[in-house]
Amino acid sequence: MIDIDRLIFSFFNLKIAEKYLPLIVEGVATTISLGLAVIFTGILVGLLLSLLRSQQIKFINFFIIILVDICRSLPPLVLIILFYFALPYVQISMSAFTSTWFALSLVLAAFSEEIFWAGILSIPKGQWEAARSTGLSSWRALMYVILPQALKLTVAPLTSRAIAITKGTALGSVVALHEVLNIASSSSSEAGNATPLIMGAFVYLIIFIPFVMFGRWVESHFSWKR
Repeated sequence: MIDIDRLIFSFFNLKIAEKYLPLIVEGVATTISLGLAVIFTGILVGLLLSLLRSQQIKFINFFIIILVDICRSLPPLVLIILFYFALPYVQISMSAFTSTWFALSLVLAAFSEEIFWAGILSIPKGQWEAARSTGLSSWRALMYVILPQALKLTVAPLTSRAIAITKGTALGSVVALHEVLNIASSSSSEAGNATPLIMGAFVYLIIFIPFVMFGRWVESHFSWKR
């Protein structure tokens, strides 16, 4: 038989929710600022890497491919731990916020670079030739003709990937970053009650459901009509 009273007391306790609400709100600000920073940096760096790769400089392309493959292969949690705990041994110290931002930005940049690069490669070779025939340099042809077409193809997959990686801000709890999950978890342990964790879950829904809905809109808006 379901014990509604115990369920409410353990997971939806209003007194405990009221007590820890200010701390949860504080964590929300950290989570949102970190997420926006990751999206901006990751996508920008990914775009720059794809543009650099399009110049077909073998020596540079080799290192770009190696960096991208490593960052796509390693779990973000491993990168966060390495940046936060290992770098101080070589006299480089990062805060919990910086190490989480740097790790997630690298992962998003790696995936973004591959998405942008796939978009650039998908443009027919004739577009390049037509642009060059008008007197445009290779760089101008890329920026004014190829890239605008490629970006339209990359918006949908890029949005989905950005949402997926940005949710990794919760991994910052491993290095004691005061984001929503860390605060909710510690508050739950302190209170001996799961209500703060439920509050944290609701916060993630409030933050990321609009992003997911935006992603759906983008996918439908930029998808090819059948």
